[in-house]
Amino acid sequence: MVGYLVPLVVVAAILFSAIRIVPEYQRAVVFFLGRFQTVKGPGLVLIIPFLQQMVRVDLRVVTMDIPTQDVISRDNVTVHVSAVLYFKVVDPEKAIIQVEDYYAATSQLAQTTLRSVLGQHELDEMLSERDKLNLDIQAILDEQTASWGIKVTNVELKHIDLDESMVRAIARQAEAERERRAKVINAEGELQASEKLLAAAAVIAQNPQALQLRYLQTLVDISTENSTTIVFPLPIDVMKAFARSSDDNDGGDV
Repeated sequence: MVGYLVPLVVVAAILFSAIRIVPEYQRAVVFFLGRFQTVKGPGLVLIIPFLQQMVRVDLRVVTMDIPTQDVISRDNVTVHVSAVLYFKVVDPEKAIIQVEDYYAATSQLAQTTLRSVLGQHELDEMLSERDKLNLDIQAILDEQTASWGIKVTNVELKHIDLDESMVRAIARQAEAERERRAKVINAEGELQASEKLLAAAAVIAQNPQALQLRYLQTLVDISTENSTTIVFPLPIDVMKAFARSSDDNDGGDV
C-alpha cells in the first residue's frame, strides 16, 4: 500500500507545481529550456516542471520617486530638483529579455535625463515652465525605454529648491522689480497730469474769466482749512495794473 502512495504523492506534487494562477494585472513570460516560448495569462497557466520556467510581470502603472538631483542651470545656478515618474510595462517579453532589471534601469535613466534636460534651461524657465519641462522629459524617457517594453505615461517635477543665498538674491531682484514698476507708474501719472495741466492752461488762455473763477475757488478752499495763516494769491492781471499805475505816477512827477 505504501508503495502505491509514494508515486501518487510524487505525481500530485508535480501536478501541483505545474499549476500557476496569474492575476488579471500580471502576465507570465514562459521559457522552455532557457529559450523564450510565449507570454501567458491571465488565469490558469500550466508549466511543465524542470522544462519550463515562468517569470511574472506586473502590468500596472508604477509610481517611482526620482531622488533629489543637484542640477546646474544654464545660467549657472545650482538647484535641487525632485520628481515623480509614472510608467508601465506594455511588452512583458522585452521587459524581461532586453534589460536585466527594468525598474532599476528606468530609475537610473530618469535621473540622468532629469539632470540633462533641466541643465539646458535657465532658472526662470524651470520655475515658470514646469509643464513644458515635464513633457520634454517624458518624451525623452518614453523614446529610450520603448526598446525595453516600457511606456512612460507621465513625469511631474515635485520640488525645485534653491540655496538660501539664491533665495535672498531672488527676493532682492523681486523688490527691485517692484520699485521699478512703482517708478514707472509714478512717471506715467506725472506725464498724464502734466498733459491735463497743459490742456487746462490752454483753456484758461482762451478764456481769461476762467482764471478769475479759479482764483475765487482757491479763496473758498483756503477759507475752509483750519490754518492760522492765510496767503492770498494775487492774479497776474492785478499785479500788472499796479505796475502800470506806478509807472504813470512816476511819469507825472517828471
